[in-house]
Amino acid sequence: MTYEELDTLTKSQLNVLKEIIAVSEAAEVDFWLRGGWAIDFLLGKITRPHDDIDVVTWIQNREQLENKLIKIGYERTFVKEEFRDRQSDFCKGDVEITFSYITLKEDENLILNGLPEWVWRPDSLLHKTFMLNGVSARVLHPTQLLEEKEVYEQIGRVPRQKDANSKKVLQRVIEEGLY
Repeated sequence: MTYEELDTLTKSQLNVLKEIIAVSEAAEVDFWLRGGWAIDFLLGKITRPHDDIDVVTWIQNREQLENKLIKIGYERTFVKEEFRDRQSDFCKGDVEITFSYITLKEDENLILNGLPEWVWRPDSLLHKTFMLNGVSARVLHPTQLLEEKEVYEQIGRVPRQKDANSKKVLQRVIEEGLY
């Protein structure tokens, strides 16, 4: 799919992603994509339209990142009280972005901040960058992405067709070592 063939929202999301990358690089803040965009970056192609952009970074980056995003026109959006320790939601134009925050517990296990019962894989944060439509970004390990889909089902999220499709793609990515 060429850039000219992309729908308006997808183009907007890619432009926002470029801005987030620029802000993060200037602030020396590492981040990783998760969700549908992470899968597309792993594959090096856009597979479907996305509702939003999901980003993961360290909790110690939160305040700096939020301030910089607000300064360049991003708007905070409502986050339920029970999720406020672990995420910030923003929008820019028609693009929604969720920033999730990770931390290390005292035992050195990686967790989503404020959710100590969900221990992430030690290899969750890939160092390699992936290219998509001229944009370079890091993503979560495909096994971590797959485990997240399974955890959501275990805690009662209603299964969605896009999740079933993503699980199949992630299993193939893992089997073929495409990361």
